[in-house]
Amino acid sequence: MCGIVGYSGGQDACGRLMHALSCLEYRGYDSAGVALWEDGEIQVLKEQGRLDRLRALAEEHPHPGGCGIGHTRWATHGSPTAVNAHPHRVGRTVLVHNGIIENYAALRERLAARGMTFASQTDTEIAAGLIESLYDGNPLNTLRKAQKELEGSFAFAILFADRPGEIYGLRRGSPLIAAADDTGGYLASDLPALLDYTNRYYLLEEGEMVRVAGRELSFFDRGGFPVRKQELTAAWSVEAARKDGYDYFMLKEIDEEPAALRDTVLARIRDGLPSLEGELPRGFFRDVRKVNFTACGTALYAGMVGKALMERLARLPAEAEAASEQRYRDPVLGPDEAAVILSQSGETADSLAALRMYKARGVPVVAIVNVVGSSIAREADYCLYTHAGPEIAVASTKAYSAQIGLLYLLAILAAREKGTDEAQCRRWTAGLVGAMGQLPRALELAQELRGWAGGLGDAEHLFYLGRGLDYPLALEGSLKLKEISYIHSEALAAGELKHGAIALITEGTPVIALATQADILPKMVSGIREVKARGARVLVITLEGLAVEADAWDHLVTLPAAESLFAPLLLAPALQLLAAGAAVARGCDVDKPRNLAKSVTVE
Repeated sequence: MCGIVGYSGGQDACGRLMHALSCLEYRGYDSAGVALWEDGEIQVLKEQGRLDRLRALAEEHPHPGGCGIGHTRWATHGSPTAVNAHPHRVGRTVLVHNGIIENYAALRERLAARGMTFASQTDTEIAAGLIESLYDGNPLNTLRKAQKELEGSFAFAILFADRPGEIYGLRRGSPLIAAADDTGGYLASDLPALLDYTNRYYLLEEGEMVRVAGRELSFFDRGGFPVRKQELTAAWSVEAARKDGYDYFMLKEIDEEPAALRDTVLARIRDGLPSLEGELPRGFFRDVRKVNFTACGTALYAGMVGKALMERLARLPAEAEAASEQRYRDPVLGPDEAAVILSQSGETADSLAALRMYKARGVPVVAIVNVVGSSIAREADYCLYTHAGPEIAVASTKAYSAQIGLLYLLAILAAREKGTDEAQCRRWTAGLVGAMGQLPRALELAQELRGWAGGLGDAEHLFYLGRGLDYPLALEGSLKLKEISYIHSEALAAGELKHGAIALITEGTPVIALATQADILPKMVSGIREVKARGARVLVITLEGLAVEADAWDHLVTLPAAESLFAPLLLAPALQLLAAGAAVARGCDVDKPRNLAKSVTVE
């Protein structure tokens, strides 16, 4: 989730680009860079790390001029280094990019065979190379041809060395807007970059291109034919625009989960199988006899999903434990074990301490982390980054889903290295991608849960039920509700109800039952009936194709059909929306719940 900007006009381009990038730094801060026209040449400045480093570099080496493009990066392909920072230049083409080029490996091989060389590990440089290879002196014709060969999502801002003062933009799958004021024209990923200059803008549609030459904006369809665009007016403040019109960052971040999963998962699939080349040694799991998933809070419940997947798919014994407990109980660890530490921030104190304990005992540690360069990322033996982008809301949403997506890949990879049939691993991988494709529709259907949760305004107690893979999702759903609505909530393993917890069920008690596991559905329905018979007000969440009899529920929400194995991907955002609905109904601060912080850096 990178940020891109462009400016062509009569003012200080470098200064305007820096300001615009500062408004987009929430989209990524692994590196930043600008490309500027100066004395008939394109000069590129880029730095690893936050925008401040680039700004300091620009102050040391001033670049006057009235045209340029800029970028703030959240690393996907390639580590967060200065070499991998945007802009990328290949020949006459200088480019910044937001998105993922899915066929970059095939394109790289083709271009290399023609003698083209590349300096970075990024898919963006490959896109620049493709455009350069197609360039015929006509930028629009070149971009029209490039679109046909690029697979994935992208928004580009491009300078061509023979087109001084002009910026070209292209959008497919990733947002791109254009605008103009009295001084010149702009391109940007999001409105916050532009609102200090103008609140009027144009939104590029799929496949459209734009030429910015000073104040002159020219728009073209994917065939290169001119199109007329309707000018839009932003009706919100800069602060509100940073939420993209959402009332809460949490709701925005839930809607970003499909993109977070795509960015995390798809780039790690090669030829229909998980590939963690360059991130994990080949054959890492071959001699591993046990995997320990260690984390805190939401990340722990992701780890519980990982435990279930590792045992089910790879037949590899696994444990999932809270870091705050595990680190103090003096666990028995063998030389053939591995640890997986999960943390959104990469700074969670208990998880960091557990990591150090594992390393001191000779256990290799794999970190799953969202924040590049964090302590856990640096200290782990191996690091797998989720590409969820920055989370502003305290309650984790898209980072949790991205963790789960990565855990599926890890389990399938382990299964393959443990000797599972390749065809079966391909089927699992295809099932994962298929479930991800259902996520946008799941989000639409799950909106009903926000309405149902509106009736929880006066609730004091609530219970979640689940079995199998639904149980860790029940735990996470319960945690979300507690975090942001302050309703006392418990998650119960449905099979354990009759062993004591059912005593807590009284007339009208809200119960949320997750029923997505086809193999144990009759057992789950039996547990639901037990609480229904004692007066509980039951909401059932299930999948299309699974039959839950009407006498077992008061309200039913059905998510899209998917293999039960991949139901957690669809359940996660549904439960997050439910919690947000309850929080709004109770007048709570959804993004900043009391007594909580985004990153827990103390014990």
